[in-house]
Amino acid sequence: MACVKSSGHYSRVSTEKPELHELTVPDELAGERLDVALARLLPQYSRARLQRWIDEGRVQADGGDAALRRRRVVAGQRLRVLAEFVADERVAAGEARVPFRIVHRDAAILVIDKPPGLVVHPGAGNREGTLQNALLAMDPALARVPRAGIVHRLDKDTSGVMVVARTPLAHAAVVRALAAREVGREYLALCQGRLTGGGTVDEPIGRHRTQRTRMAVRPDGREAVTHYRIERRLREHTLVRATLETGRTHQIRVHLAHVGHPVVGDPVYGGRKRLPRGASPTVIAALGAFRRQALHAARLVLAHPTTGRELAFEAPLPEDFAALLAVLEDDAR
Repeated sequence: MACVKSSGHYSRVSTEKPELHELTVPDELAGERLDVALARLLPQYSRARLQRWIDEGRVQADGGDAALRRRRVVAGQRLRVLAEFVADERVAAGEARVPFRIVHRDAAILVIDKPPGLVVHPGAGNREGTLQNALLAMDPALARVPRAGIVHRLDKDTSGVMVVARTPLAHAAVVRALAAREVGREYLALCQGRLTGGGTVDEPIGRHRTQRTRMAVRPDGREAVTHYRIERRLREHTLVRATLETGRTHQIRVHLAHVGHPVVGDPVYGGRKRLPRGASPTVIAALGAFRRQALHAARLVLAHPTTGRELAFEAPLPEDFAALLAVLEDDAR
């Protein structure tokens, strides 16, 4: 268990030595915008970072003046890129300790088991005590990686396994893998009602038209695909294993609610709480005490960004989820 605590002060983080790339534009990239060509020639860096370097004058064409990102390149043109990582994050953590379990650590990535209740990114009302704050305090070098290396997020009250990139090169590789749907993500969700079988929800998701903090299935939304299969049937609940093809905000929660089986405890999409017929006081108390969505990122599969080796990581159910499931299983028996 890694616990990070800071004084609450901010500090700047030093950066590593700049790296100079000298490139020649190949025939197949002739006529492309400079930022597009660079993204093809230097795939280890994100397009946004390359654009920032162009705007900062760190890219030159044929040894001349700083290039403009919309300039078109020509075949044979020589480009010089000064790759310098300037820390754009401030190391900060709240006074409270921020616990999380490290599942795996190497020079390129961290894999962590995020507990429920931990906010991933700082935001309004959560400037300190977040996972990002804790990561920066634990490893200040993450300040040179976009979002302190966090490449995907979990909702505050969703627990489970997450990957964090420790270098800009690893970050770019994992982001590309996510975009190409090459990262496997499996979740365990306790749903209301008894499902008769597994299935797929292929419904676009977008921002709710009137309630802007909610997402909704809507025809003009972004593609969203969730596969699910039954892990365990209970009396009036079902434990399912959901696999994501896409990674939309609240995707599993929205999709399961859309098919009439919202996640237990979901304060946004859960609807009215359902109790098994003739539920015992123990069951009623357990369901009443569970005040978050019963959703857990159980398994993550990805190719290591440096070695290419396929890795799989798992995180056990947190105590509150496991305890609720045990009560419902006893009730079903």
